[in-house]
Amino acid sequence: MASEQQIEKTGTGRRWLIALLVLLLVGGGIGVSVISMPEKSPQASSLAKMTFPVQRTNLVVTATEQGSLESSENTELICKVRGQNTITWVIESGTHVEKDDLLLTLDTLFIEEQIAERSKYAHWSRSGAEHWRATMNSARLRIDSYKEGDYVAELKRQQKELVELKTNLKSAQERFSFTSNLFKRGYVSDQQVEDAENSVMRLKLETGVKETAISVLENSTRKTWLEDLQGNYNVAVAQFEASDERAMADASRRDRAVEELGYCEVRAPKSGLVIHPRAAAWKNAPDITEGGTVYKEQLLLIMPDLNKMQVKVGIHEAIIENVNVGQRAIVTLPDRTIEAEVTTVADIASPLGPWAGDQVQYDVIIELPKQTGLKPGMSAQVEIIMAEHKDILAVPVAAVIETLDGFACWVQDKSDPTAVPTKTHLTLGESNDVHIVVTNGLKPGDQVVLNPLAYVQEAQNDAMKTLDQSEEEQDNNETISDIAVK
Repeated sequence: MASEQQIEKTGTGRRWLIALLVLLLVGGGIGVSVISMPEKSPQASSLAKMTFPVQRTNLVVTATEQGSLESSENTELICKVRGQNTITWVIESGTHVEKDDLLLTLDTLFIEEQIAERSKYAHWSRSGAEHWRATMNSARLRIDSYKEGDYVAELKRQQKELVELKTNLKSAQERFSFTSNLFKRGYVSDQQVEDAENSVMRLKLETGVKETAISVLENSTRKTWLEDLQGNYNVAVAQFEASDERAMADASRRDRAVEELGYCEVRAPKSGLVIHPRAAAWKNAPDITEGGTVYKEQLLLIMPDLNKMQVKVGIHEAIIENVNVGQRAIVTLPDRTIEAEVTTVADIASPLGPWAGDQVQYDVIIELPKQTGLKPGMSAQVEIIMAEHKDILAVPVAAVIETLDGFACWVQDKSDPTAVPTKTHLTLGESNDVHIVVTNGLKPGDQVVLNPLAYVQEAQNDAMKTLDQSEEEQDNNETISDIAVK
């Protein structure tokens, strides 16, 4: 291996250690029982071929995930018609359209029936409202007419009659006085005096009655008429307001139905590509097809901005701390490879779906530079460069196992390929799926045994001890959990 060889693979931390141990012990063809090995291994002839020479090299730690292209800015066309509606026609997904082109139509029969029905109710309600408006105005005019017309005329008429009665009373009193003087002188009879007196008394009575009638008119009759007229007016106002509100509500329902009729034709708000929701990040949305049912506020179609494309991938929680904004990313598409960088790292884990099991992932977004030919839904492999190490020692992950006293590998004596390999404790750094950085324990030129569990008895024994302790700890944890539950 050349000292400057670049090793690039996806890294997921040190999970490979336990996984490899269990795989080899349980399903890798090695029996669980301890294999006895002589001081000089009978497999020495093949052991030399299963070693790796430690050298200084470069190591790139990456995270590779699969995703698909999407636009960071989408014009979403939403259903604005209430209730459930049937699609009668929809444009094919992936079609390029011009502004105002027809994209989708909904069944209009029910809405047209609603318009006809609501129009009839709106006219009836408006007719009733206008009737009560006229009644209200007439009642208001009658109040003004009474206060300023009928009442004033009646009051003046009675006041005029009162004046006439008082004038007649004064004349009658003068005649009575004159007649009484004549009677004293013997010029008239006592009957004439009595008639003159009766005339005075009658006029006094009529004057009093008229004064009472005027007082009743001013203080009682006027109030009674005004209360009655005001009551009629108030009734007319209430009836008008109720009828007018009902008429406006019916008209509003009709107008809303007319507006929704226009929403039954969905047209392109701009030029560009049109895709169905299932073709992008909205894969769980219902299919938009002819004859399908849609509801208000449901996403119908999407018009992505092809100049602002991105890839969203989920990164496992075990390595999300190693992913940061600005890191270089290599996006591999079916027809090209694009250099980009990480632009967004989510702070909150993505919701677990029924397909995700117990794997917690965080969304990471890589924005792509503007290029032609990029379409939503294109499959993409994203390789995020999390770290680059220069001139370091690295060994294959297959050469390292985890023991009770830390990580270790076995070094083969180059001068004696038949000798039993020597256990060496390691201090490790970052890793990818193929190699891991060794910061202490090895030197250039050492020959480490690959897959020591298959060749080294000591490695098998250490692995069994580690496995036994893991099972014991698990049993203890389960026992503590059972006690806590009880």
